[in-house]
Amino acid sequence: MLFIICAPSGAGKTSLIKEMFRFFPFLTFSVSATTRKMRKGEQNGKDYYFISKKDFEQRIKNNEFVEWEFVHGEYYGTLKNEVEKSLENNSDIIFDVDVKGALSIKKLFPEAVTIFIDAPKNDIVERLKKRKTETIEDINKRIARMELELSLRDKIDYEIGNESDPGGFEKAVDELKNLIYKLKSIK
Repeated sequence: MLFIICAPSGAGKTSLIKEMFRFFPFLTFSVSATTRKMRKGEQNGKDYYFISKKDFEQRIKNNEFVEWEFVHGEYYGTLKNEVEKSLENNSDIIFDVDVKGALSIKKLFPEAVTIFIDAPKNDIVERLKKRKTETIEDINKRIARMELELSLRDKIDYEIGNESDPGGFEKAVDELKNLIYKLKSIK
């Protein structure tokens, strides 16, 4: 199965996905490629493939992406060979992408399940600031992009809330875990 977790930056999709590996060790993470700088604690090939803009643009010309976007001044994309490798191994794949990326993947793989992570705008803004990985200009770009992503959420199969209230993250973890259990049992 293909589980596509999508949301605006700061909604908590990456944190939720990391929790899913505790419950579903069989999941394969689809490592995306990006031209943005590596953040503290990230590893090339594990969190992202960090590549140059020139390399990314060449890969676009070579049609090497399932989906790609130019977002927040950087390229992000899902490499075809990553998805094909997992599918050949009969692996269940979990994706961490933006909403437009989720819709692009869903067009190619209609059986994929899209899951939108929703969070209040104020929570998202606070999370982006607390990360201390972006400039104010970068945060403002991410906030501006949020409106586009929120306008597309009705095209997504499922939605899970991730509020910053006490217990909000744990509730979101449980909801996502239970949804994956349910979908795996249907399959």
